[in-house]
Amino acid sequence: MKMSKLFVQTLREYPSDAEVVSHKLLVRAGYIRKLTSGVYNYLPLMWRVLKKIENIVREEMDNAGAQELLMPFVQPKELWEESGRWEVYGKELMRLKDRHDRGMCLGPTHEEVITSVARDGLKSYKQLPVNLYQIQSKFRDEVRPRFGLLRGREFIMKDAYSFATSQEELDKEYKNMWNAYTRIFKRCGLDTKPVQSDSGAIGGSVSHEFMVITDTDAGENDVFYCNDCDYSANSNHAISNLPDAVIDGKDYFKETKILDTPNTHSIDELSTFLNIPSTLILKSLVYIVDKKPVIALIRADKTVEETKLLNAVGGLEIRIATSEEIAELMGNHGFNTVPGFIGPKGFDDVPVIADLTVKDMKNYVVGINQTDKHLVGANHSDLNRELNYVDIRLVERGELCPQCGKPLNVTRGIEVGNIFQLGTKYSKPMNAVYLDQNGKAQPYIMGCYGIGISRTAAAAVEAHYDEAGIKWPVAIAPYHVVVVPVNIKDELQMSVAEKIYEDLRNKGVEVVLDDRDERAGVKFKDADLIGFPFRITVGKTITEGLVEYKIRETGELLSFKPEEAVEKVVEAVKAVI
Repeated sequence: MKMSKLFVQTLREYPSDAEVVSHKLLVRAGYIRKLTSGVYNYLPLMWRVLKKIENIVREEMDNAGAQELLMPFVQPKELWEESGRWEVYGKELMRLKDRHDRGMCLGPTHEEVITSVARDGLKSYKQLPVNLYQIQSKFRDEVRPRFGLLRGREFIMKDAYSFATSQEELDKEYKNMWNAYTRIFKRCGLDTKPVQSDSGAIGGSVSHEFMVITDTDAGENDVFYCNDCDYSANSNHAISNLPDAVIDGKDYFKETKILDTPNTHSIDELSTFLNIPSTLILKSLVYIVDKKPVIALIRADKTVEETKLLNAVGGLEIRIATSEEIAELMGNHGFNTVPGFIGPKGFDDVPVIADLTVKDMKNYVVGINQTDKHLVGANHSDLNRELNYVDIRLVERGELCPQCGKPLNVTRGIEVGNIFQLGTKYSKPMNAVYLDQNGKAQPYIMGCYGIGISRTAAAAVEAHYDEAGIKWPVAIAPYHVVVVPVNIKDELQMSVAEKIYEDLRNKGVEVVLDDRDERAGVKFKDADLIGFPFRITVGKTITEGLVEYKIRETGELLSFKPEEAVEKVVEAVKAVI
């Protein structure tokens, strides 16, 4: 490809709405252009990257025994009603109607469709196990699209689904996909860490995310891990053992009584006023889950992890209640108080979820829904209700590993892949069954395995860049090498550059010849910004029979004869392709 013909326009400045490195660089280097919020045009350079990632995924999925198909992007309402998700899936599901007033949606995921495919085509145990996958665009109407391709509304994804007759078969395929994912991301030049995770709206009991560990702002999730063992988990799934703390206030409170606590609206203010550690305070928080109030109880020195709370009540959407919503809740139950003095007593019709940190608390302090007053020396019997104890706590750095007891570390991660054990979550409600050896109908035991194709490309940029631009891993770079004649009007430089270009093409290397009549500095800046893994520069040293060879990843500059430079590129490309 000649640079003069390449459909690419680099920009001098970063886009004003870009927050993270990958978004900034992919726009500035001419890979993507925004069409509307969370929706992007994939320009030729980007499309080449995406196709290379897709091909790596296809090769590894096929080698792992999976079979590719393609399912519709638009899905009928009836299938989602069969699974029970039509009414409960959040606003991320783009619902619409066709001209016949039939309910439809744009597919954010394909569990319902693939289950119907299996239901129609897998009738006997002799056909199982099987793994079917597709690579396709998805649409999720994110409330706040951000980070470019990392959290857009429309995105490209590989999703696979396995169907088995037993948990043992599912476990085997789960491990098979784990190994395939490890190979895929390694070939894409990404160092990933599988971590335990929450299954979210997809469901299932066991799930792992493949995270690209990053220190950039693009990391969406905290990943907790232990250096002394193999424990690692997303923050929405992580657990820990807590160091010892004061949780019995018998030395602080000799009796149970209501105490005036004026102007103690925060935990710190209450702790200071009573001269007690915050571990002796039972914190009550009001959340709105699927438009209904839920009260969460947790030891006051700890924080609620909202995904855990959401799962505890079986909801799909969660947020902290506003002051107005809290006031309405109080009024409906005959209380007149303000946030800071709320307690769980008196809300018999409101779900109350208590964190595990609450279970062993004794003689503590708790709100009683009266402004400037708290109950001190309280115990669970004073709450007049049975508590449901569930882990809803956000783990913090330094807490103890649940496996080996050593302190946990935390870092940021970008999710590029996930695997789930769905079990019969979809096959049972959708009556997707096969006949076993005895002729009895049994629901499929399912697994689900996703990879974000466009997200993987963005994550590669987050992992491979410098102040000059992108540093693509060779295997997924749009082109392997750029040949830059410093002066296109110099006959010797151009003839050598064109020969190198043709030699590389003949050897199967994807090469760009920068034949533009531009200053050398402009060409070099564009080459670094776009991220060609290698650059061969034909300049004045060609009179000595030498060209400059640059390795983008390391910045190393070397001098070779033209034919040697060609062989260096060929060797580097063959090593990863």
